[in-house]
Amino acid sequence: TYLQAELGLNEHHQNEAINYMRFARFKRGLCLKTVDSCFQDLKDSRLVEETFTVDEVIDMLDGLQTVVHSEVESELINTTYTNVLLLRQLFSQAEKWYLKLQTDVSDLENRELLEQVAEFEKSEFTSSNKKPSTDLTKPKLAPLNEGGSELLNKTVACLQEENEKLKARLKTIETQATAALDEKSKLEKSLKALQEIQGDQKTNANQDITELENKVAILKCQLEKTLNDATENQKFMEEDLVTTKHDLLKVQDQLSTAQKELEKKFQQTAAYRNMKDILTKKNEQIKDLRKKLSKYEPED
Repeated sequence: TYLQAELGLNEHHQNEAINYMRFARFKRGLCLKTVDSCFQDLKDSRLVEETFTVDEVIDMLDGLQTVVHSEVESELINTTYTNVLLLRQLFSQAEKWYLKLQTDVSDLENRELLEQVAEFEKSEFTSSNKKPSTDLTKPKLAPLNEGGSELLNKTVACLQEENEKLKARLKTIETQATAALDEKSKLEKSLKALQEIQGDQKTNANQDITELENKVAILKCQLEKTLNDATENQKFMEEDLVTTKHDLLKVQDQLSTAQKELEKKFQQTAAYRNMKDILTKKNEQIKDLRKKLSKYEPED
């Protein structure tokens, strides 16, 4: 609505503002009645004669000024304290949500804004636009401990859901790591089998040696490619594990131990560093075997 747009508040907060304005109008009415009663008391108690001297009039006005001054000052002080209590309620609720509210005191003297509030009050409390009395029964400021628990429960539920997803992701990564280790084990067995084959074929002909060299060269290339792929895959999984670990630490500290154990699994790859050395040694053995065989070949 137009009035709501003027204040820039949603319907709930606008109703809260109206309730406070109703309270302020009531307190303002009481203050005005008190001031009026001061004047009426003066009329009833002092204006009993038809003529007064200047000194008597001054004395009466001074007394009236003192009484009115005291009443107005008391009401202004009480209004200040009341506003502080209102701000305390709002700030306390904001702190429950870990919010930090800010106020701009300069806006409290902004004439344009004050006129907007005056127009809002005028249109809200005129007899033609006055809302039904059921508004008086609207609930007051919500208790500070309500609402926060609901948000906390939702946050906990979201964190639990995220935790389950991270657990599933960790399980997948562990499965991939296990598969990678199995693949490395298979490669080690294949290499060992190749070494046994090389040992059994030392007495074969030169053609067999050449064929074996070709097989060794092909296997070496494949093995190097597999090792490079395994290294890249291991690096990717290690980076993924670090990211997952950071996420899991935000949700559950208990997953840190499992994360460290998983990282240790990926660091146990020392066996592959011996593969190239083994291949080099076997190539040298093949060269030695060729030299030995060349001794038995007829010279041209």
